[in-house]
Amino acid sequence: MSRDKSNTSAVEVVSTSTRGVYSFYLAGQWLTSDQIVDVNSPFDQRVIGRISLAQSEHLEQAVSAAHRAFAITRKLAAFERQCALNNIAVELTARAEEFAQCISAEAGKPIRTARSEVERAAFCFQYAAEETTRLNGELLPLDAQAASVNRLGLLRRVPLGPVSAISPFNFPLNLVAHKIAPALAAGCSIVLKPATKTPLVALMLADVIARSGYPKEAVSILPMTAQTASPLIEDERFKLFTFTGSSSAGWALKARAGKKRVALELGGNAGCIIHSDADIDKAAARCAMGGFAYAGQSCISVQRIFVERSIFGAFLEKLTTAALKLRLGDPSDELTDVGPMIRLEDAERAEEWIAEAVAGGATIVCGGRRDGSLLEPTVLTGTSENQRVNCQELFAPVVTVEPYDSFDEVLGRVNRSPYGLQAGVFTNDMARVFRAYQELEVGAVVAGDVPTFRIDHMPYGGVKDSGTGREGIRYSIEEMTEPKLLVIS
Repeated sequence: MSRDKSNTSAVEVVSTSTRGVYSFYLAGQWLTSDQIVDVNSPFDQRVIGRISLAQSEHLEQAVSAAHRAFAITRKLAAFERQCALNNIAVELTARAEEFAQCISAEAGKPIRTARSEVERAAFCFQYAAEETTRLNGELLPLDAQAASVNRLGLLRRVPLGPVSAISPFNFPLNLVAHKIAPALAAGCSIVLKPATKTPLVALMLADVIARSGYPKEAVSILPMTAQTASPLIEDERFKLFTFTGSSSAGWALKARAGKKRVALELGGNAGCIIHSDADIDKAAARCAMGGFAYAGQSCISVQRIFVERSIFGAFLEKLTTAALKLRLGDPSDELTDVGPMIRLEDAERAEEWIAEAVAGGATIVCGGRRDGSLLEPTVLTGTSENQRVNCQELFAPVVTVEPYDSFDEVLGRVNRSPYGLQAGVFTNDMARVFRAYQELEVGAVVAGDVPTFRIDHMPYGGVKDSGTGREGIRYSIEEMTEPKLLVIS
């Protein structure tokens, strides 16, 4: 049996511990239940916080509140939505270091990278505020036939309805922002489940949203088990379900979603092409960043690198040099470049895949050693396409580097993947750039950079097993709204 206890802040100090228990945020109230779990540091497993998990009855309360609140949010003026979003952006910026330290602690993200994530999240809310004033309509002349003379159409976008969302661990603030900011800009209510490995920063964000001026009933942020969260997918009162996570989980959830819209941002095994006319110093440096930043735990992390044979040796040497310079260790250290993987089991899995590749004839050029959840930045060559380091999503600081002989050949090799999120192409020949753009089966081709590039207002999403729909503030707002027509006679 669970108990509810209302609080005025996100943290309740319990008498049995010097650590606080984070409450969950339910439609303007801070509540707790009897189900409390620890949040552990991925680096050294110390307990950095304790959270109270929402139960089924709490989720039902949140869904009912979101359903009621939509009657209010759908009528909010653009300036009201803009003001609330701006307030969130301003407070996030003012408390940036506090948020960054929390991200670093719970996600194991190097502190410098964590600070960048907070900056990006604040940008999401600020840009969403601007988009509230750009939800333009259309005036349509309808007299294309004699029967419709003297008629006009007035078309505008209206909010779709309550939104349900599940966000992942790897960007525990920014990917929450990518769900909540466009929902508020569109005039929707939202119930969000953050990753149970990294819920603390999402609850801190709830504290900011609570003071933003947006209707309190319209937002709930509820850490909970996957089983408890089933109504987020199945309840028909939600009109859109948005999920970021693994491909296997995402498509399985979509099958349960019924009639509601579904937006999926899923996995990838991003390919990057390095042609002989490219700046290989830049390409090697960017591939090291794209492959090893945040221990490779990004769906657009560089995984498969294809290098034209004439420069293969030179590129491999430069990439290896860049990888060996990266500092592995404590994410709170200002000098750390690569921190731990989120779980020991994930580091062990990556180590197993590396060993499988080596047993199949691959060579470890550098890295490959594991210390707990820390895995050295690893470069492999001599791999084959059917090895898991190539054909599945690694989600680890590991890249494979292989030569190619013709541009047409390498385009086919990049496409031989179940995923299609983003691809990078380093070449100074725009004809090759446009050929890659035409032929590669991905959501985006990044010319002159790695597929890891993303700026938060660009349309972002994939094809094939990598998902459906697009994020990137305006594009998410379009997913969360629908056109409504008035015919005037």
